[in-house]
Amino acid sequence: MGSWIEHAIWWHVYPLGFVGAEREAHAFDGVTHRFSHLTAWLDHVITLGASGILLGPVFASSTHGYDTVDYFRIDPRLGDDADLEAFVDAARRRGLRIVLDGVFNHVGHEFPIFRRALAGGATSREARWFRLTWPSGDGSGGPPDYATFEGHRHLVKLNHDEPEVVDYVTRIMVHWLARGVSGWRLDAAYAVPAAFWRKVLPQVRAGYPDAYIFGEVIHGDYAGFVREAGLDSVTQYELWKAVWSSLNDRNLFELAWALKRHNGMLETFAPQTFIGNHDVTRIASQLQDELHLAHALVILMTVGGLPSVYAGDELGYRGVKEHRAGGDDAIRPLFPATPPDPQSCDRDTLRLHQQLVALRRRNPWLHRARSKVLELQSTSLLFMVFHDEHRLWVVLNLADAHITRVVDASVNCIAGNSVASRRGTTTEIAVPSHGWSILSE
Repeated sequence: MGSWIEHAIWWHVYPLGFVGAEREAHAFDGVTHRFSHLTAWLDHVITLGASGILLGPVFASSTHGYDTVDYFRIDPRLGDDADLEAFVDAARRRGLRIVLDGVFNHVGHEFPIFRRALAGGATSREARWFRLTWPSGDGSGGPPDYATFEGHRHLVKLNHDEPEVVDYVTRIMVHWLARGVSGWRLDAAYAVPAAFWRKVLPQVRAGYPDAYIFGEVIHGDYAGFVREAGLDSVTQYELWKAVWSSLNDRNLFELAWALKRHNGMLETFAPQTFIGNHDVTRIASQLQDELHLAHALVILMTVGGLPSVYAGDELGYRGVKEHRAGGDDAIRPLFPATPPDPQSCDRDTLRLHQQLVALRRRNPWLHRARSKVLELQSTSLLFMVFHDEHRLWVVLNLADAHITRVVDASVNCIAGNSVASRRGTTTEIAVPSHGWSILSE
């Protein structure tokens, strides 16, 4: 993997919702060219300070993009191959890299090879692609039962032990890397045997050694999965949960524990960090006190890893995920045809994101930075982030009263709303109620 990833800060977007695509693909015929809607926001991504885009599912599917029917064709609700290539070219001209979303644990119920497996019976070649259970064993007793993704009947699980599936996924990944994308997010990677990725990824990297490939993993041994599967990284859901939970409960001991766990992960890999994505309630809605949005973003942009900003969070968007049909709509909304004027949006939230993303870009060493807790109370935390000779200090105050903390170094406040007073070789930091500060020597 190339060193470019050490400088990466992602803008994460869910394309079908962003452009207002129809809920179901069969609702229309032909192709609707909507990638220009995304292209119109590329300069906004530059203004934000991000260096790349995590692009949600773009391949032909039946509904939400995670029920793929053709991995070699762009979803006609978004456009066609030429539209994607033009979008990738426009992004690269601006210095932005694109990472695609690969759904390789399961396919949609209308996936042609699955339909042929049902028609061909238990002895057909296509039947080996899936985990099918035939009533009579030989396929003569009616349609089979089949393994699904977490019980969703429209999401058919692939048989990852089948060599043709290994070859197929490899061809898909190589196909789109050859067309200019820089990497892959592997959806539901946790549900796929690590041995499968061990077969696929070396073949992909043989031609594209600089590709960044990370997996969606929610629970478990992150570092172990990275090692066993051969991935570059996985999603850091532990830290995501600890950030909003500790801020809501005013219990920064939870965050301190998560930072300790995070340090352990950094010994193996740099996690993909976030405080919002297409699957969770937006951070502005998740937090009980909007004053702590800054604290959440400060944590994201100062700890080690590869941070991403979920599109709209930088504009103060709100949305609650609900566990029902259509429950993702609020967190995957239609965006305006062009970015809002900075004077008409949530300027404070946008400026905060720009400030902290810029700080991250100026300090690329944070990619591998460890955290050391220096002083901890339920409502306040002082920690240092460091790598080699580099150091920053972070102070968070969740209390209704101001606090004073002392840093054992001569430092200046480079972001936040605190006042730093040097006292010889130490510095006293006065942090207002619900305030924060980032300090540097």
